[in-house]
Amino acid sequence: MATCPECDAEIEVDEYDVDKGDLLSCPECGSNLEVTGIAPVELDVAGDEDDEDDDDDDDEEESDEDDLDIDEDEDTEEEEDWDE
Repeated sequence: MATCPECDAEIEVDEYDVDKGDLLSCPECGSNLEVTGIAPVELDVAGDEDDEDDDDDDDEEESDEDDLDIDEDEDTEEEEDWDE
């Protein structure tokens, strides 16, 4: 049995079913929790680092797509020059 650090609800977690670093959700308050200890099971509020990394990846993908669009336009212009 573990306790949610946000709402102090008791969460039934078997130490054999989780590993350190696993993410759980509190059934009472919905907080994202990370397993920080196994024996006994200890929980802490999970950081949003993964979400920030995902946002950075999305920005990079958009930039790459923009670069591709520019390259495609340049190729089109070059093809038109050859046709003339």
